[in-house]
Order: sequence, then C-alpha cells, then structure tokens
Amino acid sequence: MSSLPELAAGVEAVTFDCFGTLIDWESGILGVLRLLCDRYGVKPMPADADLLAMYARIEGQAEHGVYRTYREILAEVMQKLATDLGFQLASADRSLLADSIENWPAFSDTAASLRALKTRYKVGVLSNIDDDLFEGALPKLGLDSMGGLDLLVTAQQVSSYKPGHAHFDEALRRLGIDKSKLLHIAQSQRHDVQPCNELGIRCVWVDRQRGSGGASGEFVARPDHVVPDLATLVRELGLSE
Repeated sequence: MSSLPELAAGVEAVTFDCFGTLIDWESGILGVLRLLCDRYGVKPMPADADLLAMYARIEGQAEHGVYRTYREILAEVMQKLATDLGFQLASADRSLLADSIENWPAFSDTAASLRALKTRYKVGVLSNIDDDLFEGALPKLGLDSMGGLDLLVTAQQVSSYKPGHAHFDEALRRLGIDKSKLLHIAQSQRHDVQPCNELGIRCVWVDRQRGSGGASGEFVARPDHVVPDLATLVRELGLSE
C-alpha cells in the first residue's frame, strides 16, 4: 500500500463521498430508527449494529433498477424497515428519514480538513442524493469563505446511484482531467472504493467505523490507502488544518 504523499503525486482534484465520510449519517439514521422503534413500541430495541445492517441491506436493494429520487428511495426504506420490525407504518412517517437529513451533523474534522485540502486541490463531492436534500449539508462543509465546492455530482444529476460509474465519469468530464489526476476519498467500500477499483481511480478509504461497514453495509474492496479520519489524511499530506 502506497504512502499518501506517493499516492497523491500529480493529483489535481480530490472528491469525497458525503454521507458517511463528511456527514455523520450513522448517527442521523440511528436517531430516526430509534424514534421509529419507540413510536411503534418495538421491544426489545434492536442493537444499533442490527438497525444499521437492516438499513444498509434495504437501501442497497432499493437503489437497484430504474432510477428514482433519493426521497423516494428513503420512503421505501422506511416502509420495508417497518415491515421487518413488525409494525404498520403511518403514511406520514414515510418521509422521516428524508426530512431528517438537514439535521445530520458533520464530523468534527470535516470543515477544517476540507479547507486545508482546498489550498492545494480542487475539492468535489459525489453523492447518492437529490439536489435539494444536499442543500442542508452544504453549509456544514465549511467552504463558504473559500468559494464553496469546485464540483458537486448528485444521483439526481446523473440518474444513477453509486456503485455505478456515472458519478465518476461525470466528475472527470466536468473537471476536464484524466483519472490519473483524481483522488477519491470515502468511507463506503461498496459505494465508492469498489467502483474506483473498477475504473482505475486512486482511492483512500476513510475507516470511520473502525472496520465495520455501518450504514453502508459490509463489503471488502481494495483501497490504495487507509486512514481512520480526515484529520489524519490532512496530516499525512503535510497540510495544516
């Protein structure tokens, strides 16, 4: 496995997955699922790991097939979670997950790390989300004073979900660079590291969950480098937060 400075040699742009890498979606998802279990009297309360595994399985299945908006995907996820947990979901509660996204917190190292990276690289986000749902996350990235993101590719824009290749193809097209000039940084091996392997794009795995797949599900791919968090990535690149 290459050192990070070696891996980043010649790189002009870094792209990130957002939810799970920059935004703490596990805590956001768990907050909604615990609320759901309390509201509908699910006893005993499932363990956090079990709830996240259920979410990962159902979301992954829902994203296959003909493209639908992420809001529609999350409504289906809520419905199927309710079925698996043994209760009838009220129609008004189908939007709970989508409506909660704007309240999901950024990781504590996200804003400072992105600002440090933007002093050297173009910075972009490739996200499995709708444009309007991403708006709540954008201010939490902390780049307003530096001109914001250089690139945003959403599932809505490409009518596709990672691990499909459309996000990456569109990113390279918009940036106007060869894949050798791109470094992708992400927490999900299934959604991000695997397609990078398939496309020959260099990729850093941010092991936020310390070996667990979390809400992204368990999957084994081949990252070119591994860091536990973004603060470590910035330090290894010789940048100051």
